[in-house]
Amino acid sequence: MYREAKTQLQTVRDLLRFAVSRFNDAGLFFGHGSASAYDEAVYLVLHTLHLPLDQLEPFLDARLTTVELDQVLDIVRRRATEKIPAAYLTNEAWLGDFSFYVDERAIVPRSFIAELLQEQLAPWIEEPANIHSALDLCTGSGCLAVLLAHAFENAAIDAVDISHEALQVTQKNVSDYDLEHRISLVRSDLFAALAGCRYDLIISNPPYVSAKSMASLPEEYRHEPRGALASGEDGLEATRAILLQASDYLTDRGILIVEIGHNRQALEQAFPLTPFTWLETSAGDEFVFLLRRDQLPE
Repeated sequence: MYREAKTQLQTVRDLLRFAVSRFNDAGLFFGHGSASAYDEAVYLVLHTLHLPLDQLEPFLDARLTTVELDQVLDIVRRRATEKIPAAYLTNEAWLGDFSFYVDERAIVPRSFIAELLQEQLAPWIEEPANIHSALDLCTGSGCLAVLLAHAFENAAIDAVDISHEALQVTQKNVSDYDLEHRISLVRSDLFAALAGCRYDLIISNPPYVSAKSMASLPEEYRHEPRGALASGEDGLEATRAILLQASDYLTDRGILIVEIGHNRQALEQAFPLTPFTWLETSAGDEFVFLLRRDQLPE
């Protein structure tokens, strides 16, 4: 089919139709940035051709060179047959207006916390200038650490991950945004290497997938580091550890913000006396909680 396509397809419009058909036929899962086969096809075609990602219409009837056609068909084939997330194929992922480098050493950036950082965590943080120290725990690609640096310009930031490989990706993103003077990388199993550190703000998008859910994940997720997804039998292993240790690493008026996937009910059952504040995101108030230091479980 792809060999035939090389001889018959000519324009961006042709390739877009072909890609959507292949993606639908392959039954791909879209959970890494795009919402549909069409959106993903548009992104991959425009990115591969080095065209503006927000300008499809002017180029629909543009004819491709033989080299360009080969490049687009190759990336369409890999997405459809190998089910590799688009972000790994392009080495690019977006959170709002921010673009990040990513490869299979780190999880594809996606986080509701990114939405909240766009508003500098208002109204829970009244004076962003008073945030002088912040921690991004389980930083992965470093995307949230970069967003922290932009949201809180007076903050020195630690970006922590247990994975040396993920921190290599973090380093590239920190360098790309010229933030080496603001963001320090620390290899640590959660708080283990942070003795004596105190933060005004801790954010974390830790692993939160349960064993049952891990067993049934779409193939796309199996290209991501397992350790960045799996979190014990109930999906709360990392979150539980963070809750029980965070008070030792927060300043007196410090705030903890954690993303937990679809685990709200299980978390509230596990910590029935903890007064979680659930933050509103584009998907509702089920996924991210906030606690002040004096509200954390002992």
